Order: sequence, then C-alpha cells, then structure tokens
Amino acid sequence: MSKQTKEAKEAKHFDVDVKVRDFCSKSKVFFIIGLALILISLLSTFTGVNVALEFKGGTIITYSYVGDVDENGISKELTSLVGSTVKVQQGDSLDSDTKTLSLSFTSNDGLTIDRQNDVTNKVKELCPDNEVTLLDANDVNARSGGEFFAKCIVAAVFAALILIIYIAFRFKQISGWSAGVCAVLGLLSTLVVTYGCVVLCRFEIDSNFMAVILTLLGYAVNDTIVIYDRIRENQTLLPGIQIRDLVNISDSQSLRRSIRTSVTTFSSMLVVTIVALVMGLDSILSFSIPMMAGIAMGTFNSICFVPSLWVWWQTKRGITVLKPAKKKAKTSV
Repeated sequence: MSKQTKEAKEAKHFDVDVKVRDFCSKSKVFFIIGLALILISLLSTFTGVNVALEFKGGTIITYSYVGDVDENGISKELTSLVGSTVKVQQGDSLDSDTKTLSLSFTSNDGLTIDRQNDVTNKVKELCPDNEVTLLDANDVNARSGGEFFAKCIVAAVFAALILIIYIAFRFKQISGWSAGVCAVLGLLSTLVVTYGCVVLCRFEIDSNFMAVILTLLGYAVNDTIVIYDRIRENQTLLPGIQIRDLVNISDSQSLRRSIRTSVTTFSSMLVVTIVALVMGLDSILSFSIPMMAGIAMGTFNSICFVPSLWVWWQTKRGITVLKPAKKKAKTSV
C-alpha cells in the first residue's frame, strides 16, 4: 500500500474501521476469471440452444385428463404421426381435480385443422381410460415472437446507452465516459454468463429468459454505481491519493453493503428455486436459476471486474492521480 493510503487512514473523514483490501493487485486474476466465464458461456451455444415455440412458431394443443399417462409413449407416437419432434408437458388444472397435457408442435405455418384432429384422435386412442378432453388449440406466429425478441434487444441496447450517458455526466469528476463504458462492459458480461447458464441448464430461450435479462439490466449495475459514488466522494476527501489506492479504499468501504444486498437477493431466489423444485414448477426454475447466476456474476463484476478494468483504463491513459473535485464557492446573500 502506498504512502498516500497510509496517510489517508489518518484523514478525518476516513473510516478507520474498514480493512482496506488490495483489489487492484489481483486485477489479472479477475480478468482471467471474467473472460473464462464469458468464453464458456459463448461456447455453450455449440451444445445446442433450446428456442421456445413462441420464437420459432408452431401449434400448442392442450387437453385435460384424469389418472396417469405415458408421456414418453405419447411423444413417440405423435412424432411418428406428424413427422417432427413433439414436446409433451404435464400439469395440474387449477380449477378442477383433472390434469393437463400440453403438446407443442414446431412449425412455421402450424398444424392444419385436419392434422390437429388426427392428433386428438391419436391421444384419445393412446389414453382410452383417461377421459381426455380437448381444452384449447393455438397457432403461434414466429413473426410475433421475433418482433418481441427484437424489441427486447433494442430495449437492452437503449438502456446501455442511457447508462453510459448517465454515468458520464453523474461521475464526470472521475472520467465519467470511461467509467460508463466499464460499467456497461461488466453488465454485458453478466448477461452473457446468464445466457450461458440458460443454455447449459437446458432451459428454453423464452419470455422468462427475456424477463431475466431485462431485470438484470436494472439490478446488476447498482453496486457499480455505489462504488463509483464512493470513489467520487473519496476523491475530494483524500486529495492526491494514487488512483489504485483510491479504488481499493472505495471498494473496501462498499464491500459489506454490496455483499449483503446480493446475498439477500440471491437467498430469495434460492428459496423460490427450492419451492419450484419441490412443486415441480419448471417455468419458475427457468427464471430463478438464471437470476441467481446473474446476481452472482453481477456482484463479481461490480466488486472485482469493473473497478479493476477502470483502473487499468486510467493507467493506460497515464492517469495515476485524479484531480480533486472543485468545490463551488458559496455566495453571500
């Protein structure tokens, strides 16, 4: 730790109870971990991506039934009938004692009425004692799903640009534009790792995935903003301090708050995940598990990756000490 940091500990406004950790000295380790997670997430694409029917187009037919049915047997028979893979999903009816059977057929144009009738007759033939009743049949337009996906991407890009502009002006005393870009790069890596979690867990890219992405856009950057605010505050309280020491102090001051916030949110999602596992709610799991991955990665980025990246950027620009913020002169009335 440099001489300025030791002197800073004696500064009037410095919290001496905080143990200053040298985050910047481990920047290479943080970069390797971050880049490795990003690379693994991107390579996961080659294992196959499950895209939901709402983005591919097709037909969803839902039946009610009683008793137990052979899900694998139905899937095999219907695949032979329609000539394409059929996704079979069972559920419980909320308004009766019956169960539901949802059949998803991927097709650009959907199934014709005659083909839907053939499917219904086949299901009743396979389940003669289960009182199978047709509840609903819907064609899903891939174009609508594609438009929704495109709107989400546009929203994400727009949010990133607004974030850069906000940080650039809010924290202009600490080279705001570079701080904004670093924050967005950290956010982008969080979203990429979340995507990798979805793919590796064999979840579908569906509306749940888009909900996770949009949620993380607003959540994952909060801790980074708090650390930037600490850096700006300490820039005035500790004039002349080395930028590495300034970041180490600010990061250490924010560490407990960041961890507490993340652990609380992560624990909430963990409880939701456990309940979903017990109840067999796959649709909830496809939201809660990626959210936990995003929260964990976002915390790592805010505490370790983004501050180290920002210090590296300033060092490359030849900036080792930030100029103290100018205090506005008070005018007498």
